[in-house]
Amino acid sequence: MRNKVLSLFSGCGGLDLGFKKAGFHTIMATDVWDVACKSLELNNVADEVICGDVRELDLKKYKGKVDVVIGGPPCPPYSQTRHYLVDKVGGFQDEKAGFAVPEYFRAIKEILPKMFLFENVDGFTFKTYKEPMEFVQEQAETLGYNITYKVVNAANYGVPQTRKRFICVGLKKEIGSFEFPKETHSEKGENGTKTWVTCGDVMSDIDTITEEEKLQRPGSKDYELLLQIPPGENYLYFTEKRGHPNPLFKWKSRYWTFLLKLTPDRPSWTIQASFSNNQGPFHWRNRFLRIEEIKRIQTFDDDYKLAGDFKEQWRQVGNAVPPQLAFAFAEQIKKYL
Repeated sequence: MRNKVLSLFSGCGGLDLGFKKAGFHTIMATDVWDVACKSLELNNVADEVICGDVRELDLKKYKGKVDVVIGGPPCPPYSQTRHYLVDKVGGFQDEKAGFAVPEYFRAIKEILPKMFLFENVDGFTFKTYKEPMEFVQEQAETLGYNITYKVVNAANYGVPQTRKRFICVGLKKEIGSFEFPKETHSEKGENGTKTWVTCGDVMSDIDTITEEEKLQRPGSKDYELLLQIPPGENYLYFTEKRGHPNPLFKWKSRYWTFLLKLTPDRPSWTIQASFSNNQGPFHWRNRFLRIEEIKRIQTFDDDYKLAGDFKEQWRQVGNAVPPQLAFAFAEQIKKYL
C-alpha cells in the first residue's frame, strides 16, 4: 500500500512529481492560482485538486488519512530581493503571503501526519526573518515533531541548477529524527560523488537557434553587451574589478542575474519565477531560454504538461521544487514510514 500525501501550495506539482516517482500517492493537492491547478489536473497529480485560498480549506477531514504533508509556502516574503524593496515588509507582515507559513502549520495541527516536508528559499534562515524560523521551531515542538532542517543545493542531488533551498522535515517524536539524504553530486566529484550535472548534459540535443530566435533581443537595450559577455559570465564582465579596459558598470551595482549567460560546462543558476528581458540566465547562444529547456534544468519530464501562456508556464516552472530534489527526499522519507 502506497504512502499517502497531502500537498499544499502545490504550484504545478514539482514536489508531487518527485514523491510520485518515489512511490507515494497524493490524495489532495491545492493551489490558489487557477493556471497551476489546471497543470495539476493535466498531469493527474492528485485524486483531488482544490483551487482556492488555503485559509478557506477544511483540513480536519484529512486527519488519519495522510502519512505526509508536503508544501512550499510562497517564498517572496523571505527572498533576498525583498531586502531591496524598501517600501515592502517581509516575513509574516507581508501583505500578500505572510499568512502562508502559519496556514501550513494549521494543516499540520489539524491533520497530524506522521511526517511533513516544508520547503522555502534559503532566505528563510536569515536573521531578518527570525520570527518565522522561531515559529516553525515552536510549532513543531508543540505538535510533537522532531525537525531537521538546513539549506541544500539542488545541484548536489543531480539537478543541473545551483538552486539553494531551505528544507525542513518533521517526524512525530515516536518515529525519531530525520537524517537528510546523502548528497550524490558535487562540483568536482569528490568523496565518492558524481560531478555536477551541467547545462550541456541536459540541453546538448536542443542546442540550436531558430531564425525567429535570431530576431529577438535578450537584454533589450543592452543586447549588444550581452553578445560580448562570455558564457558563464554576467554584467560584471564589464567592471574594472574584472579587468575590463572600458568599465561600464560598478561592482555589484545590479542584480546578479543582469545579463547572466549560461555555460554548457556547469549547472544553471537559479531559474527565476518571472520571465525578464534583461535578467537571465540566457542561453550561451545569446537567446532566451525555452520552456522545454527550463523544464530540463528543473528536472521536469519532457512530456509534463503545463497550462497557460509562455510567461505563465515560465512562472510555474520557476516557482517549482525540482522533482529530482523532491525524489531524493521522498526516497529518504520512505525509510521512516
